[in-house]
Amino acid sequence: MTELIAKTAIDRRLAEIVTPVLEDMGFELVRIRLMGGKTPTLQIMAERPEGGIEVDECARISTAVSATLDVEDPIIDAYTLEVSSPGIDRPLTRLKDFDTFEGYEVRIETAEMIEGRKRWRGVLAGVEGNEVLLNIDPESEGGEVQTIGLDFDWLSDAKLVLTDDLIRDMLRARKAQEVDETQFDDIEADDAAAQED
Repeated sequence: MTELIAKTAIDRRLAEIVTPVLEDMGFELVRIRLMGGKTPTLQIMAERPEGGIEVDECARISTAVSATLDVEDPIIDAYTLEVSSPGIDRPLTRLKDFDTFEGYEVRIETAEMIEGRKRWRGVLAGVEGNEVLLNIDPESEGGEVQTIGLDFDWLSDAKLVLTDDLIRDMLRARKAQEVDETQFDDIEADDAAAQED
């Protein structure tokens, strides 16, 4: 469990409880946060292993997780449970995320100073071993693209930057996953034939 998925001790404890529930349902935990406030909010981001999640799936996860948390009772006070998709400009919390989103712009923060800085912005260049490769913007580095490697364990935060390319590609991927509407004609024809019998 990395700190990108669960930062605090209570987040890590909650992740230990929630992860098996999600996995049994065919989902993966992307991030979990218990956020303070008048009424604390437990935010769970989840998705299918191949990516994506539907609203009704979030509702099913919410019901299953609520039941488990009621039994385990790790949160003393009343809280609000919020289950969602990671979104388009999603957090990157697992090493595989950095490989999946290679070629997209990202903002990364490291826990410690590296080469005099903690904040990095550039284009993901994949993963090599346990290192996240990042092509640093040429304008910020004197005109030359510089590829750096940041050890995954050094990262404290990472998120995709919302760009036109990212939005376009995510919409295309979403459209490709949608059901082929021509199949509905076949189903209706089969239903009509069955009713005639």
